[in-house]
Formats: sequence, C-alpha cells, structure tokens
Amino acid sequence: DRGAKSEGRPGYTCRELLKHDFLLLIVINCCFSGQIVVTVHPGDNVTLPCQAAGSSIRAVEWTRPDLEPDTVLLYIDGHLKPDYQHPSFKDRVELVDRDLKDGNVSLILKNVNRHDTGTYTCGVKTGDTDQIRLIRTVRLQVTGEVVSLRDAAVVGVLMYKRRKNKRSGQPADDDDDDDDDDEADGKASPGQLI
Repeated sequence: DRGAKSEGRPGYTCRELLKHDFLLLIVINCCFSGQIVVTVHPGDNVTLPCQAAGSSIRAVEWTRPDLEPDTVLLYIDGHLKPDYQHPSFKDRVELVDRDLKDGNVSLILKNVNRHDTGTYTCGVKTGDTDQIRLIRTVRLQVTGEVVSLRDAAVVGVLMYKRRKNKRSGQPADDDDDDDDDDEADGKASPGQLI
C-alpha cells in the first residue's frame, strides 16, 4: 500500500525508504509480505500467481474480500463450483493447471476490466484438513484505457479529414466535395472561414 508503514521502521513508508536508499529493508519488509502486485491493461488476460506446497491439494479458493459473494473461483475435488462465484467472474476465470501439478494453483482472469482492480487471495485445502489455508495475496491493478483498432481508425480518419479541410479551407462536414478551386487562388469564401 502506498501509505502503509513498514513493520521494521516505524514512521517510514515503503516509498520513503526507497527514497533513502534502504533497498534491502524495502525488499524484506515490503516485498516478502506475501502480497505481490500485478499490473495489466483492460481487455488483456492475466495470470495471478499462486504456488502451494504439497501434492495432496483437495480444494483451491480464490477470493476478493471486498465483493459479496467474495468467491472468484472455487475448485473442489477436481470440479469448479460456479454456484458460489461472484457473477462478474462467470466464464472469465480458470486455473492454469486443473491437475494442480507441482502445486500450481495460479488463476487466469480473462478480458480484464477496470472493475477487476483489487486484492485477491489464494487459499488451498490439503490432505485431511478441513480448513482452507491462505497461500498468497495478489494486488491487481488495471491501468490505461482500452482502445479498439476500430476506434483508433475512426479517430485517425477524423483527424485526417480535419487537417485536410483546414488546409483547403473546407468546412469539416463537407468532406465529399473535392473542389479545390478556392485553394488554387488562395482565397476563401466567407462560409469557409467559420
């Protein structure tokens, strides 16, 4: 967090420590706290990493505590449980590896949007335990604007027409008339000056 106090140095934020070149202290106090930050652009797919120890994983739960319900993905005994999932994540999340080989319980979030910004937690249930154990906290930051190719093309065409019309003295909405007679003699009619 931007204003969070470093546990090892009361009165200093992580950002202030960076300014004072205490890089090692920052790495220890800020980066190994179990939370990582992942930055992504709208429309992209993103993998939120989570690695669990052991091979006897019975359940995986990804949550976002600020939502109700808070479940992003629930996977129990080889099956996804979409009935418990927050509606905004339906058909947009899956595990990197449903076989949970090597403890990889990372989450793929598809077609990210600005509403996906938040803190996600990854937990697993292993062996004979009934408790889901927190493994990782991931902060997802969605940045930038998504611009489709079509939108960019429309803006480009409009800018081109406007520039062309400014040079020729034509009104911006009169783009079908290629009559350049006024441009040739260097004079513009009163209607073209508006």
